[in-house]
Amino acid sequence: MQSIWRVLTRRLFTASLIATAIGAGAIVAPTSALAAGGDAVTGHVYLNDNTAGANTIGAFDRHADGSLTPVAGSPFNAGGAGTGSGLASQGALQLTDDGQFLLAVDAGSNQVSVLKVNKNGSLKPVEVTSSGGRLPVSVTVHRDLVYVANAADGGANYTGFRLHDDGSLTRIPHSTVPLPDGSQPGDIFFNGSGTKVVATRINTSLIDSFVVAPNGRLVAAPGSPYSAQGVGPFGSEFRPTDPNQLFVSNAHNGGLAGTVSAFSDGADGTLASIGSSPFPDNQAAPCWVEITKNGEVLFTVNTASGSISSYSIAADGALTLLGSTPVSSARGVGAVDARLSPDNQTLYVNESRVGTVGAFAVDGGNLTELASSPTALPAGATPAGLVVD
Repeated sequence: MQSIWRVLTRRLFTASLIATAIGAGAIVAPTSALAAGGDAVTGHVYLNDNTAGANTIGAFDRHADGSLTPVAGSPFNAGGAGTGSGLASQGALQLTDDGQFLLAVDAGSNQVSVLKVNKNGSLKPVEVTSSGGRLPVSVTVHRDLVYVANAADGGANYTGFRLHDDGSLTRIPHSTVPLPDGSQPGDIFFNGSGTKVVATRINTSLIDSFVVAPNGRLVAAPGSPYSAQGVGPFGSEFRPTDPNQLFVSNAHNGGLAGTVSAFSDGADGTLASIGSSPFPDNQAAPCWVEITKNGEVLFTVNTASGSISSYSIAADGALTLLGSTPVSSARGVGAVDARLSPDNQTLYVNESRVGTVGAFAVDGGNLTELASSPTALPAGATPAGLVVD
């Protein structure tokens, strides 16, 4: 959300407001477009707090220097309930393509919430509905199509919805794909064209691959589910510049043996290994995956190592490990979700165990933590899911 004022115009306008207010005997608050130090608000960062009982969404103004300050009124009530503990999933919070709504899983009440995103970054709940299963942990959205991954035994599945212009959700008839007990789905994700969906089953090391039918239902690819190339496939993401290239982290190989897999995703959803995939990470528990908007660099958060690895992505999807950056000098921060700013200049990391958000300047595959990092989250937050706009 770019400021519409140039620096000089802002100063003149603010001075005029102050002068008018002094004459009227009023106290003027800073405009929402400026930080306390005069740094423009360029967007926002949101986290699904997953708070026990009433779930909330933490909201922060994102400034031009990458720093964060809480949006007035944050945290905002989501409408459902959180669990108060980690969800071990990617995608617990998502932003719609047009930026109008946030979708959040309410894992403690088996619901999904939709919140309207206001121009100043504040949030207004507009819908809370059943997730179609038990323990929703991940949600994905493409235009008006939404799918939710439910993880608990006895109600594990993928269920589809239609998102309407007013933010309401309607379940798609016969869209539910049941999963066997013990699957523990960790992520569900659309590709950029909305023609395919993949989902990971962490406990059984399987990857589901689907094509999306015109009626919004999922059609399993021939041979799906596929055996993962490592133990505990976790985070997944399609390359932003190629909707047919898929990357999946393998989190549970043990020791420093984590890997990231690269697949080509055929027209019928068939997954084929790219090059010498899987590619070594040399770190422990690579879980969350994020790719730059230009499709050139992949980051994975190594939760057990407390680091972030970066890879360059070749044209054919092959990965080359560039190195790893510690998340924090403090051990045990519990780094999980990571998302890039739209300009690829800042990577934000959910440091769930210590209740903070880390911020790193991005220079190609190099990361440098900002002086303003980390930023504290609301009290009681056990966050899962991170969105940056």
